[in-house]
Amino acid sequence: MASTAAPRAGDIAPPEPDLTPAEMLRRAKTLRPVLRERQARCEELGRLPEETNQDFLDVGFYRILQPRCFGGYEFSVTDFIRVMLEVSRGCPESGWVLALTAGHPAAFLAAFPEAGQRYVYGQTGDARVPGVAAPGGVAVHVPGGYRVKGAWDYASGCDIATHVLGAVMIMDPETQKPRAYAYALFGRSDFTIVDNWNMIGMQGTGSRRVVVDEMILPEHRVLEFGDPLLNVYPTHPGRELHANPLYHGPYIPLLYCELASVVVGAARGALDIYEQIVRDRKWTLPPFTPRYEMADSQMRFGHVQGLVDTAEAALLHLGAEYAEICRRVKEEGIRQTKEEERRFQRVIQQTVQLAWDAVELMFRTGGTSSTKKDAALGRYFKNLAVIRTHITVQMDHTSWNIGRLHYGLDALSPV
Repeated sequence: MASTAAPRAGDIAPPEPDLTPAEMLRRAKTLRPVLRERQARCEELGRLPEETNQDFLDVGFYRILQPRCFGGYEFSVTDFIRVMLEVSRGCPESGWVLALTAGHPAAFLAAFPEAGQRYVYGQTGDARVPGVAAPGGVAVHVPGGYRVKGAWDYASGCDIATHVLGAVMIMDPETQKPRAYAYALFGRSDFTIVDNWNMIGMQGTGSRRVVVDEMILPEHRVLEFGDPLLNVYPTHPGRELHANPLYHGPYIPLLYCELASVVVGAARGALDIYEQIVRDRKWTLPPFTPRYEMADSQMRFGHVQGLVDTAEAALLHLGAEYAEICRRVKEEGIRQTKEEERRFQRVIQQTVQLAWDAVELMFRTGGTSSTKKDAALGRYFKNLAVIRTHITVQMDHTSWNIGRLHYGLDALSPV
């Protein structure tokens, strides 16, 4: 739900004040076939095509979760998920870049002090801010700010970014040991890009390394986010600017929703291709029966469709649950326990597993032609194979930590 707070001095009006979530979703569905046609070009470029970036700008996708006072639409996480599903159904790589830049206004940017947020959104509200959560730099407090330097791999979407968030460790000048986990906010002129992204899938995300030479940042562009063990602090200064509970919730569950919306959308896109394969092709041996008339093809289609439907239903349920989590934080001061947060993550991981199981079966039974370099079904398979390597979707250690926390023991890792 959009904020109803009265405008303040310095507020930025969204480009289309009357835009609705339903219209936003309609635009995503309209773009879906266009994005599918551009998949090969996105992969070849190794980054989001400029025409796709411009399409996302024109239809307002980057502003879905952006605060309305800073030129965004402030829609719900469920609305966000629905749009990401459609975009990723057309092109998972484009969806990944969009999800990881359009989701960060709620997850990270709203935590920065007001001066930091105004720095990002500027005069127009145009902000595309990918981030890297693994600490790749160090910061030392100096008069007036912080001395910062670092290098961050896997900066998805850095080519189209207006800014980048890089996780740093703030060092104690006396002990030379980490004192806090923080995020530093860099403008486009502050970093250079090193082209070290050469992958079997998700090549079009442009998840390259960004490098920042030593520089001084003012205090409002460095936010202490948690302790050196990545335990996030319960409150941050900028959140009090916003009446909407969305900007007061925990950030990790939202990041998981970003990732899963791309995975489930990709599985839905693979299902589109698989359905056409079953409909159009015949069995390769006599009597050359159309596949859609064969019992095993019918069974497999029903099975994979059920997996994808279940993953999508679970993800949309979690989007609604996240809204309730945010409401409890804002209105009642009740935060998730560590076990509850891990259980949310574990359900997300299960949606990823369901989507992967579906795509793997489709790829395996779609025919050898799906293994061609330019095959559409093969492209979805490769993309999900890469996403599944992400540290946050490894179910074993999450399940282990849930068990430990449930029985009163400490978790052994941050995720």
